[in-house]
Amino acid sequence: MSTERAHPESAPYPYVLLSAAVSLDGCLDDTGPERLLLSGPADFDRVDAVRASADALLVGAGTLRADNPRLLVNSAERRAMRLARGRPEYPLKVTVTGSGDLDAGARFWHTGGDKLVYTTDRGAARAARLLGGAAEVVALGPELDWRALLGHLRTERGVGRLMVEGGAAVHTQLLQQGLADELHLAVAPLVVGDPAAPRLFGPGRYQEGRLRLVESRRIEDVVLLRYEPTAPGTGPLATAADRHWLRTACELAALCPPSETAFSVGAVVVAADGTELARGHSREGTDPVVHAEEAALAKTDPADPRLPGATVYSSLEPCARRASRPAPCAELILRAGVRRVVTAWREPDTFVVAADGTGLLTGAGVEVLVLPEYEDLAKAPNRHLPGRSGAPS
Repeated sequence: MSTERAHPESAPYPYVLLSAAVSLDGCLDDTGPERLLLSGPADFDRVDAVRASADALLVGAGTLRADNPRLLVNSAERRAMRLARGRPEYPLKVTVTGSGDLDAGARFWHTGGDKLVYTTDRGAARAARLLGGAAEVVALGPELDWRALLGHLRTERGVGRLMVEGGAAVHTQLLQQGLADELHLAVAPLVVGDPAAPRLFGPGRYQEGRLRLVESRRIEDVVLLRYEPTAPGTGPLATAADRHWLRTACELAALCPPSETAFSVGAVVVAADGTELARGHSREGTDPVVHAEEAALAKTDPADPRLPGATVYSSLEPCARRASRPAPCAELILRAGVRRVVTAWREPDTFVVAADGTGLLTGAGVEVLVLPEYEDLAKAPNRHLPGRSGAPS
């Protein structure tokens, strides 16, 4: 199992991994006075390895109050490996509280390395007073804002990989807002059966579709399930699934036969529920001039009712003009009825001056998102092209 996944260095947020253990009926705990142990030694060791791979570990203040965790990398060998790689011995420990009501005597504050508290404007003074310098306190504004929190972790603390270990409200909010890149779920062979017991995810609106199962593994009597969200976002804010699919499109570009007269581009068409409808790349098959979006859309049924709700992910902005075909890719997208496009790189003037596929699409009502953190990945298969525009920045 890979434990080193992260976003590009220029990404605005860390890679967010949700980690939890649940009973067969989805409970995180029972209602008894002692913590219900859902995993065994082998799974605890797995969690320790995942912690060692992270730059920061996060739990909500409710979990601190209920469980009094230390939140450490317990293996001395893993801590030594972190130090050998130039990383701190322990990941940064983070908690989130709206009220600032924190117990300064909790084990969280007196073990491990640096600690960081995110809170509201009203909670900041209280948290700072109660902790007395045991942690850095950051106010996010009048309300807790997860995007602001993740952005601060990334830009101010250099966190590339964040492991989130609870509680239920934290997991729920991150998944509902499309900010979770991966879910590690350890399922224990027991049933709690108490309607008052805390459950992993709370009620509310989640993104459509099924999560993608990327691994299932037996660990003693526990089953580890790893999932990735795949349903595209629905607005101007990119989700974890948007980043996943755009990376896939950029990786497809590397499959293109090299050309001195055209870009290497990859594209994926994804339905609103996260189902991949088609993928393609430039010069695919026996067609020496086919474009990526053109190749992908040609594999879909024009009458497919999922197309109007789909998102096209393309490593390069869809073209607005071309000499090799009567219709450019932006026009093909409009004809297919697709209303959302996510791309990594605006087309430079290498072959077409003042190309503006984005303008053509947005002028017709299509929402276009550009995620510049994937620009270098999109440019990589085009290093050989003339001029600086084809080389990674």
